[in-house]
Amino acid sequence: MRLALPLIPLVAASWARAQEAWPNRPVRLIVPFPPGGSTDAQGRLLAQKLSDLWGQPVIVDNRPGAGAVLATNVVAKAPPDGYTLGIAVSSHAINPTLRSDLPYDTLKDLQPVSEVGVQHIILDANPSLPVRNLAELLDLARRQPGSLSYASPGSGTAHHLVMELLKAKAGVNIVHVPYRGGAPAQQDVMGGQVPLLMDTFYASAGLIKAGKLKPIALFSPERPASVPDIPVVAETVPGVSGQSSVGVIAPAGTPASIVQKISADIARAARTPEFAQKLLEMGLDPVGSTSHEYDQRIRADILKWAPVIRASGAKAD
Repeated sequence: MRLALPLIPLVAASWARAQEAWPNRPVRLIVPFPPGGSTDAQGRLLAQKLSDLWGQPVIVDNRPGAGAVLATNVVAKAPPDGYTLGIAVSSHAINPTLRSDLPYDTLKDLQPVSEVGVQHIILDANPSLPVRNLAELLDLARRQPGSLSYASPGSGTAHHLVMELLKAKAGVNIVHVPYRGGAPAQQDVMGGQVPLLMDTFYASAGLIKAGKLKPIALFSPERPASVPDIPVVAETVPGVSGQSSVGVIAPAGTPASIVQKISADIARAARTPEFAQKLLEMGLDPVGSTSHEYDQRIRADILKWAPVIRASGAKAD
């Protein structure tokens, strides 16, 4: 026993050096969508920035499927050593209520690291729809209940749920038409098959500018500095807002020192003008929150969306 005692300081020193040296090998970033989409592009931009800061490769690993569940499960089951991180989107806070068969516990098995940024959700209309703003749209919906419909990128998405929240608060009946992704939903609204579209503003911006879609309102809590000329829903129906969130998560049990370093480095990147501008060009308003702030955001969103999911009867695609 006496021989073992001197080893304790050596073991502690070795552990401390290992912690200080992180990362000393490549880090994997799991992205829950296939290559080529906006979230993939945002993840790759972040990976490159963190690679520059850390002096180690940050390798993007695309694991699409099941509403981000497949990718998130890879993160949840990975060793908690900081070498496997994941991109989380709004479905991270929606899935605990939407899906009864999650292979992980969102709050127990995963560690929030930082909210990288938020995307603005917009309600658009086919240009032929005879309304100029949200008040006129809601008036039309009340006069003709069930006659209007809206397209979304899918059942249980943030786009679907925030519109259901608006319907409940405003007391209107507008029929949901779910699609498998935003692009086919856009096409059918522009083609006149469906009069309304729930979309990410970034994806709609060019079509609005070209006159192919008509903006009705953003669902952001207040008019964002990046889109000051489009009104927000809360100006007409107070208490209704919702954004699409993009953040970074890690396996539960990842050392606090590593989580804090990653969070601080993401915040540092978000304050870099060049990096922030690139995020804005990709439709993501930079945030760079602390781990605690992101954890509080996720917990609040789980509580916010749970009653909306139950009331709407939303099912996983």
